[in-house]
Amino acid sequence: MPIAQPSVSLDEARTIIAATFAKAAELGLKPLGVVVLDAAGQLKACERQDGASHMRVDIATGKAHGAVALGSGSRAIFKRAQEQAYFVNAVNTLARGLLVPVPGGVLIRDANGAIVGAVGVSGDASDQDEAAAVAGIAAAGLVADPG
Repeated sequence: MPIAQPSVSLDEARTIIAATFAKAAELGLKPLGVVVLDAAGQLKACERQDGASHMRVDIATGKAHGAVALGSGSRAIFKRAQEQAYFVNAVNTLARGLLVPVPGGVLIRDANGAIVGAVGVSGDASDQDEAAAVAGIAAAGLVADPG
């Protein structure tokens, strides 16, 4: 019998999205797309605010996908891309272009430190996207790891 991997729940994902949007409103951010992936990198929940461009969900997915696939928040992936551009480009090729190496992809960890998913946010400056994601994760009682 396979061992179940800890993963973000649908209720937690919905809380993360709502709290991310609330933080964005508090900060006065542009309309966002927010994606929550489970520990296996599969879509758990996704919403795009009115007025957010149609690519925001794709970009948010790329941020979250890179984080959960590499086990590192997209801020760390961004830093690595600056230091090892060929490596990150090669990984992105292997990922079929699904990796967006800029801040805004935040790992979700449980209280024991296990990765249970990732959140990707896109719509404003990357640092602002990341701040909204961190607030969303905290609101769900989970631990944010932006890298």
